[in-house]
Amino acid sequence: MFGNTPPKLTTDLAHLEDKARETLSAEAMGYIVPSAGSGATARANREAFDRWRIVPRMLRNGPERDLSCTILGTEMPAPVMLAPVGVQTLAHSEGELATARAASSLGLTYTHSTQAGYSIEAAAEASGDGSRWFQLYFPNERELCVSFLERAKTAAYSTVVVTLDTTMLGWRPADLDRGFLPFLAGNGIANYLTDPVFNDSLAKPPEEDPTMAALRFAQVFPNPGLSWEDIAFVREHWDGPVVVKGILSTEDAKLAADHGVDGIVVSNHGGRQVDGAIAALDALPGIADTVGDQLTVLFDSGVRTGADVVKAIALGAQAVLLGRPYLYGLALEGQQGVEHVLKCLLAELDITLTGAGYTSHRELGRESLVTA
Repeated sequence: MFGNTPPKLTTDLAHLEDKARETLSAEAMGYIVPSAGSGATARANREAFDRWRIVPRMLRNGPERDLSCTILGTEMPAPVMLAPVGVQTLAHSEGELATARAASSLGLTYTHSTQAGYSIEAAAEASGDGSRWFQLYFPNERELCVSFLERAKTAAYSTVVVTLDTTMLGWRPADLDRGFLPFLAGNGIANYLTDPVFNDSLAKPPEEDPTMAALRFAQVFPNPGLSWEDIAFVREHWDGPVVVKGILSTEDAKLAADHGVDGIVVSNHGGRQVDGAIAALDALPGIADTVGDQLTVLFDSGVRTGADVVKAIALGAQAVLLGRPYLYGLALEGQQGVEHVLKCLLAELDITLTGAGYTSHRELGRESLVTA
């Protein structure tokens, strides 16, 4: 933005959803935005952020600021990553490819979802030299799981993030009322349709019988029997860092440490899985106090602004994962929209830290906040 020329997209990240609603189809909006049940968990996520207030300190800044960090061996310019978000082609035809390019252009880490609209390999090519992690929905067939991991390893994804809270889809009335599930239409299952193990289980190639391929996906995706022993199985087949996502209790955080993972993501899946669940931010301090000296503690769910990032780090997260806002940017302006959202978030984070009297996010602690 120069002079009196306004930006094409709003810089108010908390209200991007309203703009995206003008662009997205009802089906896409219904899948991307709404949460489980009554939406109570998603509302709780935002209310939890509002209960904390930053306490600015004066005359403590220097001319240099440093937001850089290294998370599980991945160097980052700021403690912000792109959360794994599935079916991004609902927002834009280039989907994950545009997002991966945007992340790479800013030096941020892109996380590729198992439920992506483009394959592991295609997203890696779009990411280029950028850092990238792979998010795994552990299928109920282990041979397929190993194939996903091997493909991700070959495509230079450095860290695997195993999502624990979505062994089956939550109760999402916005989708149910429309009878809409993108996977059954062949959307968001590119990683399966390009997998040799998956395709070997089909009577015909996916392009010849897409309906049966989608139904086969529906057979292998649900895994309500997923256990901590399965996490050990992932460790056996992955030689990089292993992170588990969806931790909300201190007991599970301790179990994660006991089972040899390297990091956890404190998350309730943005409120999309369990209605009436604890806000992720409310769970964060206790978990960080319990395992912060043993594991890398990351955070997502409800993050919308740079100030939110400050609060999450002050409460114990080492970095945050941003989800829905960048998807709204993707819907509005493709790769440029994602870049706009990320640049705004990073700038707001920098300005908020400076205004609060900090030269680095590493200086934040509980004393940086008070409850409202």
